[in-house]
Amino acid sequence: MSRSGRLGLVVALSVIAAACGSSPRSSATSSSEAPQVSPRSFTNDFSAMTAFRSLTAAGRGSVAVILPDVTSSTRYVELDAPDLTTAMTAAGLSAGDQVVQNAHGSDSTQLADAEVDVTKGARVLLVDPLDSGVGAEIENYAKSHGVAVIDYDRLTLGGQRSYYVSFDNLQVGRLMGRGLVNCISSWHVSKPKVLVMRGAVTDSSAAIFYQGYIEVLQPYFTAGQYRDVGITAGTWDPSTALSEFEGADKAHPDINAALFANDETATAIISYLRSTRHVAAKVFPTTGQDATLSGLQNVLAGYQCGTVYRPIYLEAQAAVALALYLRAHRSPPPTLVNGTTKDPSANVLVPSVLLAPQWVTMANMKDTIFKDNFVPTSQLCSGAYASACAAAGIKAP
Repeated sequence: MSRSGRLGLVVALSVIAAACGSSPRSSATSSSEAPQVSPRSFTNDFSAMTAFRSLTAAGRGSVAVILPDVTSSTRYVELDAPDLTTAMTAAGLSAGDQVVQNAHGSDSTQLADAEVDVTKGARVLLVDPLDSGVGAEIENYAKSHGVAVIDYDRLTLGGQRSYYVSFDNLQVGRLMGRGLVNCISSWHVSKPKVLVMRGAVTDSSAAIFYQGYIEVLQPYFTAGQYRDVGITAGTWDPSTALSEFEGADKAHPDINAALFANDETATAIISYLRSTRHVAAKVFPTTGQDATLSGLQNVLAGYQCGTVYRPIYLEAQAAVALALYLRAHRSPPPTLVNGTTKDPSANVLVPSVLLAPQWVTMANMKDTIFKDNFVPTSQLCSGAYASACAAAGIKAP
């Protein structure tokens, strides 16, 4: 279902709910009546969120979301912002009680947005921190004003949040590591010389991704099956990542495989490999994550082994569900809060909703990305990628 179709369904479901007497301001909801959901409850039509309308009516104040930037991934603009809005609307939260912002890469903007949101009556903040420094400042400020905070996608190290919602980031890293290992084998790479490229050091999730893929790759390095040609400092900025790769390539011109931490950085470097090194398809294994349009097309073209797919609509709904429990002063069910995440700086285990990521290749793209309409096939299968889509069983409109 397309995003416009989802929004139309949300409006229709809201009308039906109102006609059946579940008015947004009907009555307070007891703990026993609060929705008993799990991460498996959420689907890409957002229908599970309509069960939260009574819980929404029991709360007061706004839910404010502050996303970090528009450069580390296109997801924040294309996916998170609209999906969070759709989830809140489906749950019966009025437009006046919804705030979705983007800090555009500025710590001062992210902190100022949070302060303004609290001043205007936000009862819950969903914060995807640019870094743990600003995240901790926001959480200190919110706590001093009696406002709950949920860490969204990235954990604030040393923070004071109530909950954390994300995909299982250790598993994300493992999927990238295993994907590279499988690709090195299936693409018959002789004497693999592997460059490992990290995400931004300011992103706590990047450290967990790294832990996951090094866990997979280190035994191959130790056994001498692969040669480790280096680990980069780390960035989410594509141009900086390209500079890091060019430096490594100059020092080690025999690099023939690389773990790239996301699709955005991978795309910049794959373009360099094709134009400068004249690398052919299925010769130089690489990885990515986020299932972006360019990443998926690189997978179809044989320049990227796969990408980690994280259905953002699941994360958005889980985060909004948690926010609505906190807004109504209810405890979320253990079926939803299905794990913990260690904050090593604060030495605490943070109650968490951890969602399952998926490794997507040409073989399963039809049953994952295409099934969810995560990327429009009209874009994915355009031009030179039409034949690859057909080979993957994906029909362009």
